[in-house]
Amino acid sequence: MKIDWFTDAAVFEQLKPEWNALLARSVSDTVFLTREWQSVWWRHLGGGELRVITFRTDDGELLGIAPLFGEIGADGARHLSLIGCVDVSDYLDLIVARGAETQVYAALLETLARADFPAWDWLHLCTLPAASPTNAALDALAQARGWRTQTGLHDVAPVIDLPETWDAYLNTLDKKQRHEVRRKLRRVEEAETRWLTIDAADALDRAVTDFVELHKRSRPDKNVFMDARMQTFFAEIARELFAAGWLQLSFLEIGGARAAAILNFVYRNEVLVYNSGYDPALYGAYSPGIVLFARSIQDAIAARRRRYDFLRGNEEYKYRFGAHDTQVLELHLNRQATAVPG
Repeated sequence: MKIDWFTDAAVFEQLKPEWNALLARSVSDTVFLTREWQSVWWRHLGGGELRVITFRTDDGELLGIAPLFGEIGADGARHLSLIGCVDVSDYLDLIVARGAETQVYAALLETLARADFPAWDWLHLCTLPAASPTNAALDALAQARGWRTQTGLHDVAPVIDLPETWDAYLNTLDKKQRHEVRRKLRRVEEAETRWLTIDAADALDRAVTDFVELHKRSRPDKNVFMDARMQTFFAEIARELFAAGWLQLSFLEIGGARAAAILNFVYRNEVLVYNSGYDPALYGAYSPGIVLFARSIQDAIAARRRRYDFLRGNEEYKYRFGAHDTQVLELHLNRQATAVPG
């Protein structure tokens, strides 16, 4: 196997023809592992030094990418983490062609153990989908080398497996929630409202600005989260994912003004609910949160999406809409028998 590692951001452009094609052949094909997401995250939110490792067959076929970066932690240790870990990226993993996992994982550990590989103390693989073979296979291979490993539940990600019709979906809710959704939708429809999804590139920049403002107004913690660096990240990732056909940015307009917004990703026929916002002072009486998700779920069903994924976090409203938990795991590797820091 041919193995290379890269420390320059030019790797994202260099691997452009192959990156997403390999991702499509992997078990963990998620928008957060696309070349677009990974490169934008690194450019705006990354720190430390890149450690992107590629694995190829002897004739050059790309079998795996370990999208890593290294940094010195507050504990003074040298940490390797997945690009995107952990802020704003809900699912991450090693990118490996189906059927080649054991081969690539073994080559990864061999590479990390080499004397000429940049020194490290910890490898952190956060937000691994439960279905990823990384959780068990890499763990077992590392233990076989005598390395310490620690696995655990990182978070839950509530999802809705969508039925074929809106009425069938409503029938999955309990009676109280079903009545509440119908009542809130009727009330907002009685006002001068419009439901709008951005479908033109020349409308995107203004739409993202409006979304950011609504997001900041929603709650004090959202206002703190959406600092200047995060605003720049959102603006660029929106442009990149819109161009790829994966962005869905929708607004509820009341009286001609944008009252609420929801920013979703549509990837592999699933809707991933990334973030939302509304103006509680002006439009709270219309229950825009309930209306946003109800209209978004309606759109997903009409488009025959197979799943509506609320992403990480066990907020109560997700379960009121009928979601059930899936697990998001984490794996830590260390060559010394010490506890995972933090």
